[in-house]
Amino acid sequence: MRNMQPTVAFIFDMDGTMVDSMPSHTESWLLLAQRHGIAVDLPELMRRTTGRTGLECMRILFCRDMQDAEALAYVQEKETLYREIFAPKFAEVQGFSAFAEAARARGLQIGVGTAGDRHNIAFAYERLLLRPLPSVAVGGDEGLPGKPDPAIFLEVARRLGVSPAQCIVFEDAPLGIEAARRAGMRAVGICTGHSAAELAGDHVLAHAKNFTELTDNKFLEKYHVAKL
Repeated sequence: MRNMQPTVAFIFDMDGTMVDSMPSHTESWLLLAQRHGIAVDLPELMRRTTGRTGLECMRILFCRDMQDAEALAYVQEKETLYREIFAPKFAEVQGFSAFAEAARARGLQIGVGTAGDRHNIAFAYERLLLRPLPSVAVGGDEGLPGKPDPAIFLEVARRLGVSPAQCIVFEDAPLGIEAARRAGMRAVGICTGHSAAELAGDHVLAHAKNFTELTDNKFLEKYHVAKL
């Protein structure tokens, strides 16, 4: 990694990366499917939808095309269920806030690139320990295609005013790892729901089960982000 550009910004996925929300998302998908009489293979549904926008997910769940307004109504129903489920047991992925604060102290910019919508972003921001909160967050309800398309990550970099090659993406899902590759960004696999093998790639610098592990392994010092 000697020739890589100096790191200027970290871009974090949200669900399963910043916040330990994927079990609650899975439960909300099951409840939504049951409400509408849809039989689902939950592992397969999560594999196909994690990282995609809400509108994209609903077309996958219902196995048909639909107008945005109809899809959005289902998105709102599903995400309301998710927030009701997750609120009483909200937790960040271990060590996230401390890691992000340490990165910011070293002069790095912090951005969020998520398929979650503005309501889920606000929900997480109200409960996270991190202060100040990231000033740039690009969500899945802004009209951009979901992952593995790189658009969300590229828009975060654009708003931060940095080049993709100067960013490191933190992701818990294979579609997000692939989106980082397509964006020309390096990545770190956060193994909260997938194995290191499932989050692999030539652009992937490291894998960890959480951010405490990254801190303990001196990630900030190792990958060209130590404060000068």
